[in-house]
Amino acid sequence: MNGNPDLYLETIGKNAKEASVILMKTQTSLKNRVLQDAADALISRSSEILEANALDRDAARKSGMAEGLYDRLALTEERIRGMAEGLREIALLEDPIGSVSEMKKRPNGLIIGKMTVPLGVIGVIYEARPNVTSDVFGLCFKTGNAAVLKGGSDALQSNIAVTNIIRSVLEANGLPMDSLQLIEDTRRETTRAFMHLDRYIDLLIPRGGAGLIRTVVKESTIPVIETGTGNCHIYVDESADIGMAVNIIFNAKTQRIGVCNAAESLVVHEKIREKLLPALEEKLKTKNVELRADEPAREYLQDAKCAVPEDWGTEYLDYILSIKTVADIGEAIRHINRYNTGHSECIVTSDYANAQRFLREIDAAAVYVNASTRFTDGNEFGFGAEIGISTQKMHARGPMGLPALTSYKYIIYGEGQIRE
Repeated sequence: MNGNPDLYLETIGKNAKEASVILMKTQTSLKNRVLQDAADALISRSSEILEANALDRDAARKSGMAEGLYDRLALTEERIRGMAEGLREIALLEDPIGSVSEMKKRPNGLIIGKMTVPLGVIGVIYEARPNVTSDVFGLCFKTGNAAVLKGGSDALQSNIAVTNIIRSVLEANGLPMDSLQLIEDTRRETTRAFMHLDRYIDLLIPRGGAGLIRTVVKESTIPVIETGTGNCHIYVDESADIGMAVNIIFNAKTQRIGVCNAAESLVVHEKIREKLLPALEEKLKTKNVELRADEPAREYLQDAKCAVPEDWGTEYLDYILSIKTVADIGEAIRHINRYNTGHSECIVTSDYANAQRFLREIDAAAVYVNASTRFTDGNEFGFGAEIGISTQKMHARGPMGLPALTSYKYIIYGEGQIRE
């Protein structure tokens, strides 16, 4: 697509703002029907999505895309069913828009409360994950927000297919198709111009690697919520059950390597390394996981490479796991808080006091005791889907479901009061 990106985006922005005015007053029953219809359409027209995705995947293979990113890009019938199920779950959730809370009566007789309202227009910049397209639509639509999406060029054909299907459902239900828009211009200057569209976009959310997130935070004139990278740790305490620890680490590392809640770093209490590490290495060999360990850990591993300082802070998105040995839980917490990205951290332990200390002192959006970090997900948390996993602390943190996409306004009832 050629031409001036500013003019192109101006049209998209205006259309989104106009659509948001209609969405903010759309009845819950209609929103839920559209979500159910969109889910049905994704299933019935899945062949269109898969054909488009095949084009993207062929191009990705030719370009040498990393395996973790390729896994994010690839769609199957099962994954499309998952996208549809996410929309159905959102339809079943309570609509937060218009709810009133914190009503209180002041001494002067005024009654003051808070009403939940949409943000308006939400922009999302994301990389090769076409399932994000339907997730973002569902969450934004249920909360009365228009959505403008800028997906990665690697998933362009898949995103176009999903977007067109949903837009046709919106039109069939008498709602503006521009409630969901996809920026199809893949030029970098268009992406930069999108970050400056603050006249129309109320919130911008980047979903992707560290480079994308840094760029958006640095360049955007639109308020940004960071959905951070995931250098997620699992700390195995000295009291841990070995079998449980091996299973949790194996799942967190290998179930899907290209996702932000996959474990990248293992922290091991020195008193349990002799029992844990040989068993873990044997299990991870079934997935050909490369281990990069410090010297105390390498004593009990056969094939581990020597870790370098950069390994402690790396999100691999690959079959690689770093291993750090510590003397106690305090050292483990200090190491994790130094190198983590504020995403998801886990302790495997039988010691209640250590579990509680880990929960209190670890600085992350999601902190687990004896469970895989792979559960940090909107669906798993009961949100239906997520628009991203926020690693910041203002407004929203962790998987961002419906409440994170709303604001509020104060409503005041009076009986003729005037201020003296």
